[in-house]
Amino acid sequence: MSFSLFSSSHTNQTMNPNHHKPMFLTFLITLLLLQLLNLTNASTSPPITALYAFGDSTVDSGNNNYIPTLFQSNHPPYGKSFPAKLSTGRFSDGKLATDFIVSSLGLKPTLPAYLNPSVKPVDLLTGVSFASAGGGLDDRTAKSSLTLTMDKQWSYFEEALGKMKSLVGDSETNRVIKNAVIVISAGTNDMIFNVYDHVLGSLISVSDYQDYLLTKVEVFVQRLYEAGARRITIAGLPPIGCLPVQVTLTSIKTPRIFHHRICTEHQNDDSRVYNQKLQKLTFSLSQRLRGCKVLYLDIYSPLIDMIKHPRKYGLEETLRGCCGTGLLEAGPLCQPLSRTCDDVSKYLFFDSVHPSQKAYSVISSFALQKLFPFL
Repeated sequence: MSFSLFSSSHTNQTMNPNHHKPMFLTFLITLLLLQLLNLTNASTSPPITALYAFGDSTVDSGNNNYIPTLFQSNHPPYGKSFPAKLSTGRFSDGKLATDFIVSSLGLKPTLPAYLNPSVKPVDLLTGVSFASAGGGLDDRTAKSSLTLTMDKQWSYFEEALGKMKSLVGDSETNRVIKNAVIVISAGTNDMIFNVYDHVLGSLISVSDYQDYLLTKVEVFVQRLYEAGARRITIAGLPPIGCLPVQVTLTSIKTPRIFHHRICTEHQNDDSRVYNQKLQKLTFSLSQRLRGCKVLYLDIYSPLIDMIKHPRKYGLEETLRGCCGTGLLEAGPLCQPLSRTCDDVSKYLFFDSVHPSQKAYSVISSFALQKLFPFL
């Protein structure tokens, strides 16, 4: 016995070429509506209100100018590429990545240092840097360099919140903080001061010390969350073994490669392992902290790409700084009388530790492309 799937009326309908048109149109309209809803949801993320930076010299706009420390750069040749060639206290020839980012976001031309007396309460509403060159996630790092610990940076943040609330009230301040981007950039000094170039390195394993630093990150993110922050980015480590000063120190310790400047690969390996751990932590924090985006900011990739493929970026020198010999000079050793390279835009590093403005512009573009669309 055979069975027909269609009655005669259904058969007639299937023979009618217009029968499925309403169903197809309904499907098409539904699909379009879903796409519109997705676009609407993607665009409902409130605009970024401000950027607040914590950490070390990579995001310090000049706070160290106002504290008694040798870790200062408020003198030439620092700032030679900055507007009006001002030595602002930034450890570079010009702008930092955070300066390029706030400018791209339309918040302000550059990110000022919180301790700068010219910063007014209204300026706090669009962001400042609380960072301190020479500092780190480990309080011992900042204390050894007489700079601001993360706890001290936090206390200044709380002070800033108080000024903002006095100016615009609690509700508006809370809105600003909720929609602001928080950037944490620290860890390099911790590894250099306390592991690679310090006796502590013989007392603790690299892996254990990395885990210790990450507990500091976790605690700091929790504090930010409790203060109302919901967009938090944490920078990983750079290829530390390629910093000119580390290349120099390795070549001194290893005479056979003294005349060949090469990266210290085991330090780069350590950076990659730390960054993998940090990525796992940021994912875990995003899952745990309701309504909060905690994202990993990759600075290793753009830096190592510039080192491996310099011509792609118009660079010629990647393992030597522009200031002085480019081997060891930084901070107080990079002085007004120090000779500098002819064209800093061809250098990845300005001094023996810190990237040039050219490098920071590449890092900021990488961040804006890879990270900020998800904030």
